[in-house]
Amino acid sequence: MKRESAYYEKDLEGAIIVHLQEFLLELGNGFSFVARQKRIHIEGDEFFVDLVFYNRLLQSFVIIEIKTHKLTHQDIGQLQIYVNYYDSIERLPYEHPTIGILICASKNDAVAKFTLPEDQKQIVASQYELYLPTEQQLLDEVNKELESFVSKVGDE
Repeated sequence: MKRESAYYEKDLEGAIIVHLQEFLLELGNGFSFVARQKRIHIEGDEFFVDLVFYNRLLQSFVIIEIKTHKLTHQDIGQLQIYVNYYDSIERLPYEHPTIGILICASKNDAVAKFTLPEDQKQIVASQYELYLPTEQQLLDEVNKELESFVSKVGDE
């Protein structure tokens, strides 16, 4: 994306969709695109999940929420609702728990720490950069997170 002072969430989401093939390759092996702005209904309330992927290697849904502001506890709560919904409604018995990724303009580790339970590993918050890291840096980070998740799931 061009370097600008501010982006709208839909613009960042749109840029990801336009470059979906490259984005999937950056995420790692096994990712498939499921939905954009997936509408879900919870007792009369309507919500829209920014991006939904499925990883066939992990056998898990991966939900990505995009925020163009500093991370808040409301953002984490919103993503937690989506993860819980997918785990309760969409996930099949043989599939692993849903993974939620919150991409935000500025990460606040303390907010994330105090909003999420200590043992919670399904939601990850990450600050986005206007320029992506090198392919190797990205692959190393994704592989590290996936290994951590797989070992956690294996321990259950």
